Amino acid sequence: MTTVPGFGARLGHCMAGLVLLCLLAPTVAAEEAPWVLVDSEAQVLTVMKGGTELVRFDHIAIGRGGASELRRQGDGSTPIGTFRVAWINEDSPFRRFFGFDFPTLDDAKRARAAGVLPEAEFRRIERAVKAGDIPPQNTTLGGRLGIHGLGGANPRVHRDFNWTKGCIAVTNHQIDQLSRWIAVGTRVVVR
Repeated sequence: MTTVPGFGARLGHCMAGLVLLCLLAPTVAAEEAPWVLVDSEAQVLTVMKGGTELVRFDHIAIGRGGASELRRQGDGSTPIGTFRVAWINEDSPFRRFFGFDFPTLDDAKRARAAGVLPEAEFRRIERAVKAGDIPPQNTTLGGRLGIHGLGGANPRVHRDFNWTKGCIAVTNHQIDQLSRWIAVGTRVVVR
């Protein structure tokens, strides 16, 4: 059997490079995927790619209860945090709906620590999240939150008030534009 000098070392370097490439590929792909930043105070929604702004939508509306780190069902607040788009309803009365994976496990832990979320509901949320399912939408924290258009709602009300029950609303034209960048799994940061 003939051996090529240095072949084993070159093969080792190639294998190490291949392993490194495989380990970095998901990170690079995730960093390159568009994500959404919602500034609840400035009332601006921005589609980002990495740290670069792709498109910005001004004059969005949030929940009539403002933004909150500890949202409860019926309080009308928009939750602050990091979410993923868990489902898309193309047939929504609000034109289109990008539903969040709210409540997240972090939301549930915070609410449980504050004495707001019963242990049984915490466990239901925890089981769903660990199984990779959409969290229950009918807990003390509420649910069915996301980004949607106006549908037939009054554009003047949208322009002048925070009017949703906790969602983030944009115009019908804006929700159509957002469809280009949002898919199931898209990260949404609300601050």
